[in-house]
Amino acid sequence: MLVIGESINASNRSVAEAIARRDREFVASLARAEADAGADFIDINSSIKNGSQEYEAETMEWLVEVVQGATDKPLAIDSEVASLIEAGLGKYQGKRLIINSVTAEPERLASIGSIAAEHHAWLVALAMGTKGIPTTVEERLDACEQIMAHLTGLGLKAEQIFFDPLILPIAVDSTQGIITLKTMEQIKSRYPGAKTILGLSNISYGLPCRKLVNRAFLLMAAYTGLDAVILNPLDTKMMSLIKVADMFTGKDASCRGYIRAHQKGTLVD
Repeated sequence: MLVIGESINASNRSVAEAIARRDREFVASLARAEADAGADFIDINSSIKNGSQEYEAETMEWLVEVVQGATDKPLAIDSEVASLIEAGLGKYQGKRLIINSVTAEPERLASIGSIAAEHHAWLVALAMGTKGIPTTVEERLDACEQIMAHLTGLGLKAEQIFFDPLILPIAVDSTQGIITLKTMEQIKSRYPGAKTILGLSNISYGLPCRKLVNRAFLLMAAYTGLDAVILNPLDTKMMSLIKVADMFTGKDASCRGYIRAHQKGTLVD
């Protein structure tokens, strides 16, 4: 399972403050910590509340430069605005790339989809359209169908598309865990070449012991076909459970990854 580190996000107050003062070492240390903890990609999001697009674009360029200087891990450039993604790509030197994200909204599909096709990037596609996050499996799958048809028409292969079935907080609607899992299961059935991804921490928002909730849902999602996850890789128990999940779902041949992690002392019981 691919792990995308979530820490470098301007929606986090401490990160936003570090960005505002252009604290290079603060951001670089976050990137190094995520890489050392086992993240495969580092997600960077420059979204600043009440910030101009010009400022956000300059911020995205700065973040790409800082993170690339701190680690050789590939990046997930995280924005819903095509111009900000292009700003980040203007500074990006890596060979592998995730763009996060697009929806079934026609304008975003056309602009961000074209950028992904041009750069041969992996693209996160949220199972939603113009009316926000659908509450049913069928509506989310309808959005996925629109996305798949448009993106493949632009030249993307199914293997480049990472569908996010979306998670709403279970504390708000107790049916949403099952809806997310059933949506993922159907995505894997309908589009066997495509991948799936989740922003895991949304499931536990508003609940106590959030890490416990996140870890449990990860294992359930792994069973239904989860290929990649956006999370905090410094959660060592979570990273250990990913090794277990890969082993149980046949992604870890002969349990080699699990045994290597044990030999390195990175598994936490």
